[in-house]
Amino acid sequence: MSKTTAAFADGDRGARESAPAWTAWAFAAATLLGAFLLFQVQPLVGKFILPWFGGATAVWTTCMLFFQIALFGGYAYSHLLVGRLSLRSQVVVHCLLLLAAVAVLPIVPSSAWKPTGDAAPTLVILVLLTATVGLPYFVLSTTSPLIQAWFSRSFPGRMPYRLYALSNLGSFLALLSYPFVFEPALSLATQARLWSWAFLVYVALAALGGIAVWRLRLAQSTLTRSVGEAVTCDPRLRFGLVSGSTVGGIQNACEAPQGSSTATGWLQRALWLLLPACASLVLLATTNHVCQDVAAVPLLWIVPLSLYLLTFIICFDHPRWYVRPLWAGLAVLGIAAVMGSDKMLDWITEPYQHEGMVLTYAHQLCLHFGTMFLICMVCHGELVRLRPAPQRLTEFYLLLSAGGALGGTIAGLVAPQLFKTFLEWNIGMLAAYALATAVLFLAVPRRGMRRSAGLLLCGFAAGGFIPVLLWQGDFRSQASYEPRLVDRQRNFYGVVSVWEYDRDNPELHRFCMKHGAILHGEQFTAPEECRQPFNYYTCESGIGRAIVALQKTNDRLRVGVVGLGVGTLACYARRGDHFTFYEINPAVCEMAEKYFSYLNDARERGATIDLSMGDARLVLERQAPQAFDLLVLDAFSGGSVPVHLLTREAMDIYRRHVAADDVIVIHATNSYLYLFPVVRALAEDARLGWRRVHTTKDSDRFRLASDWVIISRRESLLDAIPNVPPPSTQRDGFAVPVWTDQNNNQFRIMIGSR
Repeated sequence: MSKTTAAFADGDRGARESAPAWTAWAFAAATLLGAFLLFQVQPLVGKFILPWFGGATAVWTTCMLFFQIALFGGYAYSHLLVGRLSLRSQVVVHCLLLLAAVAVLPIVPSSAWKPTGDAAPTLVILVLLTATVGLPYFVLSTTSPLIQAWFSRSFPGRMPYRLYALSNLGSFLALLSYPFVFEPALSLATQARLWSWAFLVYVALAALGGIAVWRLRLAQSTLTRSVGEAVTCDPRLRFGLVSGSTVGGIQNACEAPQGSSTATGWLQRALWLLLPACASLVLLATTNHVCQDVAAVPLLWIVPLSLYLLTFIICFDHPRWYVRPLWAGLAVLGIAAVMGSDKMLDWITEPYQHEGMVLTYAHQLCLHFGTMFLICMVCHGELVRLRPAPQRLTEFYLLLSAGGALGGTIAGLVAPQLFKTFLEWNIGMLAAYALATAVLFLAVPRRGMRRSAGLLLCGFAAGGFIPVLLWQGDFRSQASYEPRLVDRQRNFYGVVSVWEYDRDNPELHRFCMKHGAILHGEQFTAPEECRQPFNYYTCESGIGRAIVALQKTNDRLRVGVVGLGVGTLACYARRGDHFTFYEINPAVCEMAEKYFSYLNDARERGATIDLSMGDARLVLERQAPQAFDLLVLDAFSGGSVPVHLLTREAMDIYRRHVAADDVIVIHATNSYLYLFPVVRALAEDARLGWRRVHTTKDSDRFRLASDWVIISRRESLLDAIPNVPPPSTQRDGFAVPVWTDQNNNQFRIMIGSR
């Protein structure tokens, strides 16, 4: 960095006379630190509020929507500031904005923002972010264009190329350091405090640069010319995510493209908007797609965002890096591969069942993120080809930023309202497929060859669209195919569906509920089978053994269950028993009551069944002690894990609601995260005994592999339940620190990450 920033201190005599040398150092440091803080705060604040909304992956999509809009607003603010106000007015207005941003520190969201009613989570998150981090984030988003303009004013005749390199350096340091340095080493509160102190340093640097600019006494004509150069050649591409571009990108953007003119048609303007919108939609839809059944892990947020940023750097560094037929051809192949192989994830629903499962999922991640990278390369590469003459670059970048915000709005607001599944990912893939095919057609050099190639590619595209759309969109399930889709709903917490199997076979006729691709329970319709527990809840499972053991010593049981599913555990309810199910997703409650009879059957037997809506931890925090004989945590089977339910603070809440013997049973079955060491650490931290009961898959009995951990201080209960580890015990020695609300790291327990 010393060589880079030292270069700002060099230059012609006029530049040195216009501003002191330390001004360049202040500009360079503010640019580097501002870009770092801009990208560091995104995973930080996202993880901070994640537990308040059930750990849903939609929290990240909503956060990204907010960040995109805020960045667009910051870019527009900078553009208007340098274009409409005098230099001293710019400094005054921006310094007042800096002081206002300092007044809202620290960025730690207050617990008063925790949801307590039925308000839409998306709206609550947007308002929460606006009130807590909105103003500091908005100020950071103005850094690049404003400091670039001030630099040009301070050093007339010189373009601030190295500021862009510093901006990229800060962005990548932030993205890559968070999951590997800050998240595992520091608590969230410590991260927020450090970020706030660093923001104060940034404010001081930005104000210092403003003071230096204030003292300049050059003519207004020089000011206008310098500001015009800086703003017109601004390659920051405030599309909503990227913090800067490279030195080569600046040089390319400031050169009029061959054959370009100041005249711009509506089609060209539309492409300036739609190409970044497509890239932004693919980014967010892909991130949501890979996280919905795994976990809201910051690493899975940051990797695609880093790849997205990288495509801008490559494409805008120099046109030679974007080879049309190469990147478009790879994108076509990647899209075809990812769309065709996506259904392979459906059969990976339980651990310990499929050899090579870990490798398969790793390959799926690489395929999804790699295809997203190729699509963004095509979108951003075509943008480079469409960049206008310098006179039109301001409009160009404003439309780019609007396109990014448009893609985020579609993914975060529009799609959840219009679609009952994550169809925006399919739409993004299909749009990119059409774009890449069209680019391949345009890349053919000769007309005769182009016509033949065009017909071939159009046929290839049409032949690929229809089957992929039918397969991925699940329209096939509306016909007479097996299984048959009965119902499907989508909300903030994901996609819940009910499927009907073996309609023509009375013995096997059953209904199943899925959350995403994860099976959450099923029930047979035959009278002799409809009240039997299947899947993860058989009598041989850990929860089955725990309930049976408690029933031998208790005439009436009070049981709390976190996670409803189809209500299978109600099979164990006897007359006089009281079962309370805590469920955050209203669609799950509606379908469990409508298509499955477990809950009603238990009521008919004389048991009391209560449904408590809301995040279980937040509800239990507000409730008086429930004196449960047994508390079951069943929110983790196979799908995305709400981490806030597995912390020391959460365990303290659970123990307040159970009787003196502390009987807590945790469902640790998961395809992607190795939860057993986390649960074991919680039990040992609370000085409680535990038993692990693993059951293997038995297809004939419709039993799935399950992993349950019984935690209790009642030695007689634990003695009655033998410890049954999984067949492979090679990971039993793996240990993790006890998780807390402020310090937990899912990456360490991701299967295949060690």
